[in-house]
Amino acid sequence: MHFEVEQKYALDNPAEIERRLAQLGAIEMETVEQVDHYFNHPARDFAQTDEALRLRRVGESNFITYKGPKLDATTKTRRELELPLNAGENSADDFAELLTALGFRAVAEVRKERRQLHLSWQNREIEIAIDHVDQVGQFIELEIVADETETTAAKACIASLAAELGLTKNERRSYLELLLENQK
Repeated sequence: MHFEVEQKYALDNPAEIERRLAQLGAIEMETVEQVDHYFNHPARDFAQTDEALRLRRVGESNFITYKGPKLDATTKTRRELELPLNAGENSADDFAELLTALGFRAVAEVRKERRQLHLSWQNREIEIAIDHVDQVGQFIELEIVADETETTAAKACIASLAAELGLTKNERRSYLELLLENQK
C-alpha cells in the first residue's frame, strides 16, 4: 500500500523559494493547469470523514483519485489511490455524469497553475509543486510517495527540506477546504 507523505506551506515570496530550490539542484519538470472537480459521497460526508474524491483534468489527461483520512496531526500523510481515465474533456464529463448518477454530489471546482520540480534530498526523491490556486493563493507542496514502513523517514526528510527552505506556514487544509472557506 502506498501513502502520499506531503507537507504544504503558504508562500509569501515564491521567487525566493524558487531561487533557493535552484541552488539546491531542483530540476524543473513542467508547468501545467489542473482542474479538480470534487465530489461528496451519497451516504457519508467526506468533509466529516476527512476523505476526498477528485476528478482531475490536466490538459487532455484525466484521473480519478480517492484520498483517505490524514493519518497524523502534523502532515498530510494519507492513503491515495489514483487511476487514469480515458483522455479528453468528454471522458471527464462522462465520468462526472456517472458519479452523479450513482448519487455522488459535485462540491466545487479547484483550478490551479502548478510548476512541478524534482529534488533529490537526503537520498530520497521529492516531488515539489509550486501552486497558484485561483481564489486561494500561492503554496508549495513537498511530497514523497512511500510504503507504510517508510512514512516516518519520509516525514523527517520533508521536514528537513522545509527547514532548509525556511518554510514556516504549514497548511494542512486542502485547497478545496481553503476555497470553500474563502467563498463563505
